[in-house]
Amino acid sequence: METAAARLRACIALLFLLTSFVATRPAAADDYPSRPIHIIVPFAPGGASDLAIRLLQPGLEKVLGQQLVVENKSGAAGNIGMEIAAHAAADGYTLFFGNVGTIAINPHFYPELKVKPAHDFAPVSMVSETPGIFITRPDFPSNSLKEMVSYVKARPGKVNYAAAGISTLNTLEMEQFEHVAGLKMIQVPYKGGAGPAVVDLMGGHVDVMCVTYSSALPFVKAGKLKGLAVTTKERLAELPDVPTVVELGYPDSVSSSWQGLFAVAGTPQPIVAKLHDAVVKALADPTVRAHMATAGMLPSPSKSPDEFKSYIAAEAAKWAKVVKEIGAKPQ
Repeated sequence: METAAARLRACIALLFLLTSFVATRPAAADDYPSRPIHIIVPFAPGGASDLAIRLLQPGLEKVLGQQLVVENKSGAAGNIGMEIAAHAAADGYTLFFGNVGTIAINPHFYPELKVKPAHDFAPVSMVSETPGIFITRPDFPSNSLKEMVSYVKARPGKVNYAAAGISTLNTLEMEQFEHVAGLKMIQVPYKGGAGPAVVDLMGGHVDVMCVTYSSALPFVKAGKLKGLAVTTKERLAELPDVPTVVELGYPDSVSSSWQGLFAVAGTPQPIVAKLHDAVVKALADPTVRAHMATAGMLPSPSKSPDEFKSYIAAEAAKWAKVVKEIGAKPQ
């Protein structure tokens, strides 16, 4: 009798534990977040990614009801911060603010990279996009992209372009265009981001470059640089006279510097869904949208985490092909 009673008590206790576990799982998601959330940005303060998340930060804090702590972990083209984020707990309290470089380009450019974004992160939503623009020094002989192509073809190896970082999107955009247009140009590497390169371009020290249009917008408007084409399908409201690469016959050159929010792989789906909804609501705020527009960014929330995941897969395939075609390697 004692053995049977002990077994019965054990079964009841086990049933109670299982019932309690199942009952508390949804509650954990419902209570999220119950403490501050840390967002790792893999670049230094002041860059495009840092600016995008800080513009979004107040709106997210308002929607989620918790403080967001932005942590800048820069170095190695964003790979250091990405590795730190990938090894965090999958509980929604450490997020990663990735971009086209860290998520879609670096895995193909750095074969030794320990992180596999497609497996180590759970996409939440895209946040913003910043198109690129082909620009030239103010006294460059060409006034359009087609004129530039003809000019460079007539002078192979004589025209140079500024490259702000070997593996950056803008440099790959320039190399990809050079490849598809059949051009032979000289690359002039720059450190410290696009800023120094744009300054040298205005000073006439280099000839052309591709850069995020937010970095060139005020100078193009002021006539200090010439805008030849934007890397979008449709013209931009801020630069209505600058044609698109599609209009000019280069549809493969459509691209943008995008930023997005990621959770650690294995984060419960209800938490990912709650974060996605928070991004959408925050980006719907007219003030946030206005500030992003001023910074040259296009608010671009994904319809769902799955849509963002599909977009990333397409971007990764695209840039893998570009890296292979142009033979880009770390230097």
